Amino acid sequence: MFRPMRRQAQQLSEAEALRILKGGSSGVLAVAGDEGYPYAVPLSYVYAEGRLYFHVARTGQKLDAIARNDKVSFCVIAEDEPVPEEFITHYRSVVVFGRARILTEDAEKRRALRLLVEKYAPGFTEQGEMEISRAWDRFHALELRIEHMTGKAAKDLIPEQ
Repeated sequence: MFRPMRRQAQQLSEAEALRILKGGSSGVLAVAGDEGYPYAVPLSYVYAEGRLYFHVARTGQKLDAIARNDKVSFCVIAEDEPVPEEFITHYRSVVVFGRARILTEDAEKRRALRLLVEKYAPGFTEQGEMEISRAWDRFHALELRIEHMTGKAAKDLIPEQ
């Protein structure tokens, strides 16, 4: 169903791809937007147990797009270092494909938001709980169930095999 990576020698192991995904602070969510145009938007996220979680506004283009077509992709760039004298870039990145949905059960939504607080505001659990409660009705939480993931790095960053 998913294409194999064309430059397989540059493919990262699943463990390395997961390390990048877990360690990233933001990525770009791509959906099938209005009038058939792709729509890609940067978002903060958290990874847990084969899923990505996001908090989003209650209305907007990405939610409309997901309602029409739940298939999405998400890209995280862990390294992006131009090497001008060699006309190359040292990079590491991960792309995931999966299906997104709005979390409708309060327990699911609260778990996702707690995971985000733990990632982005460690040590502020109590304040995070207060913020979640205060803003509860102003946002949604999304879950992206990962169906396929690939990581890739510049040739110079791949260890000799």
